[in-house]
Amino acid sequence: MPDRERSIRVEAVVVRHSNWGEADRLLVLFSRERGKLRAIAKGVRKMHSRKAGHLEPFTKVSLQLARGRDLWIVTQAETVEPYLQIREDLVRTAYASYAVELVERFTYEEGASLPLYQLLQETLKRIASEEDCYLAVRYFEIHALDLAGFRPELTRCVGCGRGIRAEDQFFDAGLGGALCPDCGLKTTTSRQITMEGLKYLRHLQRSSYREAARAQIPERARREIETILQAYITYQLERSLNSPEFLQQVRHNQPNTPPPSD
Repeated sequence: MPDRERSIRVEAVVVRHSNWGEADRLLVLFSRERGKLRAIAKGVRKMHSRKAGHLEPFTKVSLQLARGRDLWIVTQAETVEPYLQIREDLVRTAYASYAVELVERFTYEEGASLPLYQLLQETLKRIASEEDCYLAVRYFEIHALDLAGFRPELTRCVGCGRGIRAEDQFFDAGLGGALCPDCGLKTTTSRQITMEGLKYLRHLQRSSYREAARAQIPERARREIETILQAYITYQLERSLNSPEFLQQVRHNQPNTPPPSD
């Protein structure tokens, strides 16, 4: 821990928890003031614990933390926003799981990022309230990449530097962005991206959420954007995430899920 404060108060999102000992839980938090933190919530698995309901995943909480030998210890917990709609719907749970996993993988312990915290808060609100969560999560991905220092280049060819023209292109995760057809055909690691898919991806990258929401992204472009972004994120993290597979399974098994807009 970088300083010697004995106690701190933070506002945070509970990213995940796991059992610890006989009655405790280990929490991974993403806080406004300190970034990612690990903390022990003592006794919360006991039947009459008053803290347990405040420390569920995706919950926005206000916490008092005391310094332990290796980890922070939760001494007080108060729910700020429970996001009940997320926990009551399996599809929303899967989308939220993906968002918080991205935050966990893209951050390091006690490295504060207020813009990323605010982006996560806005995204959880959108996942909880919007009928179709697709746009909220794609917008989160592209802007979280910006904040993590991995902004993909979508306006110029990363091979030759020329501006991207209005035609089908290529995308190379290792080179960090779009390739013109001439450069794309010279590599073995690039994948094709249609002019339509690249157009909407650029729109998400440069727009506010309100502006991005005006676009009616066709189903084919939606699938293409999702595939490109997840491949790029996997490359940058040098590992696969757990939640995309869970999300795919949930969406496959939810026939009543509202279809993407065309």
